[in-house]
Amino acid sequence: MSPPWHSLLETTQLEAQLQAWQTANPNQQLLALLAESDSDKLQQLQTSCLHLGIALAGGIFPRLLGEQGFLTGGAWLLPHAAACQPALLRINPEYGAADAARHMAQRVEQMLQHWPAKQGKPTLFMIFDGMLPDIASILDELYLQLADQVFYGGVNAGSESFQPIDCLFDQYQTLGHGVLCLLLPGSTNPVLNHGYPMPAQCMTATATASNRIFQIDWKPAFTAYQDIVKQQFGAELTRDNFYSFGVHFPLGIMLANQQVLIRIPVALEDDGSVFCVGEVPENAMLIMLQAPQSPGTQCVDNLLGTLRQRHGDISNQPLLTFYCAGRNMHFGPAALAEIRLLQANSQALPLLGALTLGEIGSLQEWGYPLFHNASIICSLWKQS
Repeated sequence: MSPPWHSLLETTQLEAQLQAWQTANPNQQLLALLAESDSDKLQQLQTSCLHLGIALAGGIFPRLLGEQGFLTGGAWLLPHAAACQPALLRINPEYGAADAARHMAQRVEQMLQHWPAKQGKPTLFMIFDGMLPDIASILDELYLQLADQVFYGGVNAGSESFQPIDCLFDQYQTLGHGVLCLLLPGSTNPVLNHGYPMPAQCMTATATASNRIFQIDWKPAFTAYQDIVKQQFGAELTRDNFYSFGVHFPLGIMLANQQVLIRIPVALEDDGSVFCVGEVPENAMLIMLQAPQSPGTQCVDNLLGTLRQRHGDISNQPLLTFYCAGRNMHFGPAALAEIRLLQANSQALPLLGALTLGEIGSLQEWGYPLFHNASIICSLWKQS
């Protein structure tokens, strides 16, 4: 397997780079992580791959990551010896989560027919358009269709501005409101962690619709959120500072096993409802989290401990890493230090990835796919 590489997508060099790679690796495909700042170069990448007969798939992300932190632009190109073509699927939100999951499951079942049994259980890696309102429900329905035939992992692509863009692509097309499904080796089953502390006080989301919370403990959501932030943390929350504050005071959904799914509020609607990245089920038990002022080492230590438990020595191997854009907004310069700590302690070669608008992973290796915010998600990019 050839290693991933970062390309600046320069027109004069791109096709020569791809042709040289293809000559050495004639049967491999490319997964591309493209920086939003260079989205205007996507057509050239698609044209070059189409001309050379290279199977391409990928997503557009707010920023790219490397071993020293954030990259100025370009694309990470990740070769993989896939047994089947990726599936790029459009999702119509009007049809509901069950319809979307059924459509996805049908395509994945077809892909599984071509997966070599000797490679064991594959990882279903999904890249969703982050503007879809019901990704958590789609994952619930998808698990009912596919169960434990696959490991589950994935991320959300899109713009950090939370404005709709066509952020998913293959060599033929670019689309929004969809999902890209890839089957990858089981060794790429991702590990996920957020490392946020949990307070004891609970609330209830008494009225919700998909990503929007209308009431918390029977009060208008913004009023309740405002009161709890002031009561627990002494901070004054207003309509004007809501966007910059929400990332520092995310909500947590308490699961039955006492694990917490983080939901970052990103918008305040005119009716006083709070819009989150990721769905909040009605009557969900909520806790108000205060993101720590600095990330510390716990999250990185937990991630690397789990990776080493599964794979042994992970040094000198590519580590695919996605870092939540909300986590980056909260920690600021400390986020860069956390990425560099991950690189230093893992000794990955290279560490590569992107900022993401939501993370998908299981809390245990054989677990159920859940939609997360504020997390780091890592996969060992091994092809055997």
